[in-house]
Amino acid sequence: MTDTSTPQVVFACVRNGGRSVISRVLTEHYAGGRVTALSAGTQPGEHIHPEVARALASLGLDTSREEPTLLTRDTIAASTMAITLGCGEECPFVPGVTYRDWPVADPGGQDDETVRTIVADLDARVRDLLVEIVPGIELPASVLEG
Repeated sequence: MTDTSTPQVVFACVRNGGRSVISRVLTEHYAGGRVTALSAGTQPGEHIHPEVARALASLGLDTSREEPTLLTRDTIAASTMAITLGCGEECPFVPGVTYRDWPVADPGGQDDETVRTIVADLDARVRDLLVEIVPGIELPASVLEG
């Protein structure tokens, strides 16, 4: 991507309570305003998963303002890229938007160790994505190194 405008990435999963929230929060943390990150779900739940909030809080990342949001065609159309995380064919397709599917386990209802493993997987994926879409970005150290 060589566009000089700020890329917008929407992370989409079913309930918008786990994988998409983790991805959005990590992206915002690392991008330093150079990427707009959204998260949404095809069937949003009532709140983010408490085990996800705990795991991110233990890394110094705030989830207090995260609320499950419905994924719409307009949200995708306004984005540069849509990253799907288990919403499958329920995610609207919009021509011209780059789609990626990250096959990542659902952290909902999982034990803390499993959630940390999922966070580590998404941390690596988000960091790789940012290096790809933001020319010359210098990422801070991983939150997992703290």
